[in-house]
Amino acid sequence: MTTAQTMTKPKVGLFATCLVDLFRPTVGFAAAQLIEDAGCEVHVPMAQTCCGQPAYNSGDRKDSRDLAVQVIELFEAFDYVVAPSGSCAAMLKKHYPELFKGDAQWEERCRRFSDKVHELVSFLTDVMFVPGVSAKLAGTVTYHDSCSGLRELGVQTQPRKLLASVEGLEVREMDGSDVCCGFGGTFCVKYADISNAIVSKKTKAIVETGADMMLAGDMGCLMNMAGKLKREGSAIEVRHVAEVLAGMTAKAPIAGSGK
Repeated sequence: MTTAQTMTKPKVGLFATCLVDLFRPTVGFAAAQLIEDAGCEVHVPMAQTCCGQPAYNSGDRKDSRDLAVQVIELFEAFDYVVAPSGSCAAMLKKHYPELFKGDAQWEERCRRFSDKVHELVSFLTDVMFVPGVSAKLAGTVTYHDSCSGLRELGVQTQPRKLLASVEGLEVREMDGSDVCCGFGGTFCVKYADISNAIVSKKTKAIVETGADMMLAGDMGCLMNMAGKLKREGSAIEVRHVAEVLAGMTAKAPIAGSGK
């Protein structure tokens, strides 16, 4: 038996996220395909629920901690934990340790778990060293850098690197691609007028690129921008970057939300 035959594939726990599960399952399938294509074995624990971020951002440490315990127990046995969302991945990687700081039973256990957490596209490029994808898509796209992925996890060059490998695709950068879209989780509910003003500037920048499609790596941001573009009468498609990288663009684009 050769060395290659004895090597085992890394076991990856896919944290699908609530919004993907409820509104865009295609993103979960695309993420699983990309991870498998990178040479990994994908597992999706059926008992997974929310990462606890809404509760955490609202100051509810008890419920966010209870949810964190559930997630850690479900995923800690895997070699890696991957989420197609910068905000959820940042919650698992950056904020879970804050919930258990000083806890003799859970602090170290949480640290070991959080060290294995990665956002999807950065996992592909920075951990599995995927040089490109085999997808094809004739058209133009622009990319929005979601706040959590960019500022907490350093996700910026990684999606652009893989998008550059999509045959027939042209990436057109928008002005202020790293500026917030106005979603911010519960922010868009608590401060609807401010959120609408922010996303109005974002959609203006998107339209000015002349791109056929707008991409990002977070469902919340995507739904927020898709909703505004639709209300403005724009025909620009909105998709998760994983759908394009996996060649899953046959279905309808992401539907918008909000007022």
